[in-house]
Amino acid sequence: MPFFSTVVLDFFVALGIVIGGSVVGALGAFLMHHPPMNSMLKLAEQLKIWALVSALGGTFDTLKLIDNGVLDLQLGGIVKQFCYVIAAFLGCNAGFYIVKWLVGDIR
Repeated sequence: MPFFSTVVLDFFVALGIVIGGSVVGALGAFLMHHPPMNSMLKLAEQLKIWALVSALGGTFDTLKLIDNGVLDLQLGGIVKQFCYVIAAFLGCNAGFYIVKWLVGDIR
């Protein structure tokens, strides 16, 4: 898969995990008579790290490639992996801020 399409895919996978998980979790909170908006915000915050890991497809491949790149001085692979991590991180945070906007929590 080309580099740019992988970056875009990582961004949107992380975004979708945070938004989808918090919306579906809010539905579960509603069914259990808990405040759905508060639950949605808490879930969005808790799902950020899991969305980052899921978007990268697991951290072991990334860490292994970075380790091999440092030892063999192959900086191209390190830069690509760093871009993937940044894209997934931005997707997680974008999803979190979209959920905050939906909930109406502007802090």
